[in-house]
Amino acid sequence: MEFYVQKAVMKLGVKIIFPVIYGIDNTKVSEEWLDIRKEKITALYEKYKELDVHTDPILEGFNILHDKAGVKRRKNIPASENLIKQLVKKQDLPLINQAVDIYNLISIESKLALGAHNIDNTEGNVTLRFTNGTEKYQPLGQSEPTLSLAGEYSYCDDANEVLCRLEIRQVLKTLVDESTKNVFYIVQGNAETPDELLQNTAAEIIDITTKYCGGKGKIIIPKII
Repeated sequence: MEFYVQKAVMKLGVKIIFPVIYGIDNTKVSEEWLDIRKEKITALYEKYKELDVHTDPILEGFNILHDKAGVKRRKNIPASENLIKQLVKKQDLPLINQAVDIYNLISIESKLALGAHNIDNTEGNVTLRFTNGTEKYQPLGQSEPTLSLAGEYSYCDDANEVLCRLEIRQVLKTLVDESTKNVFYIVQGNAETPDELLQNTAAEIIDITTKYCGGKGKIIIPKII
């Protein structure tokens, strides 16, 4: 599997790297992680409970990306902003499974947009590119596939299917569940995110996930096309 990104997408200010982990066991949740999780959620709630997301350069940076791509803000809340709002509202997050829970908390801590995808359900390579409206798209929670909207930056595989629309909506095809063994992650920033933050966040995903789920990981820098 190779990873690519269109130069035109990068010109918007998108920054992207891909951690990959092979051989995880996602069938259980560590008691040690649950204790750490509880402490993290309490600390992150205190950190963000008074936050105005539009005054935070990194969080607002994703909205600026959407502006440049012609995507309306109100219905397209960036992933990390949405997670922070959920946390502040409920003082907790849903625990979906171990691997997903780990990257969700790292997303909130880093403010970067993160996603996880089942490699074994991905066809060919992954390219971050502008859509043309012919791509198949079936987001999580939608019973039937549709076609993508043209002109949005999205992560697509070689079967011409959207795996993640912008950095906000993942799909049923590559859902990470308890049976998933091999995962690639999206670690996406914007013009306000230092390259070091992306690298450190990708390394943290690998370190924590392999500690509690096993497997072996590496970081892949996409090729520019």
